[in-house]
Amino acid sequence: MATTIRMARGGTKKRPFYRIIVTDSREARDSGNFIEKLGTYNPLLAKNNPERLKYNAERMKHWVSTGAQVSETVARFLRADGIITAKPAYTPKPNSGKLPPRAQARKDAAEAAAAEAAAAAAAPAAEAPAAEGDAQA
Repeated sequence: MATTIRMARGGTKKRPFYRIIVTDSREARDSGNFIEKLGTYNPLLAKNNPERLKYNAERMKHWVSTGAQVSETVARFLRADGIITAKPAYTPKPNSGKLPPRAQARKDAAEAAAAEAAAAAAAPAAEAPAAEGDAQA
């Protein structure tokens, strides 16, 4: 049987509460059929509140050592506490600043229009002081 350590959602609408459980990987997330409850996570509490995330570290280590797969969210918690050291399976690439083609075209058009407007505004202003300077000399 393939086991996984993941969160099962509880609570009411817009008031989530999660149980950290060990379950068969083929079970539905909120089915209620789980092997063992390892802890709880309440995202509504402040981040520095000790009640926000509670789990049994010894049982967590036991299940990881027996080969249970850990979900990405639970793995993030365990990595923060030093229970596991494995790197995340998915690491998002940093944004290279490249825009989609339509957005890039709009940006280029806006920059061209702004440059054109600046050049048009600067041209009469540049000619006026030169004409005044010639008249004074």
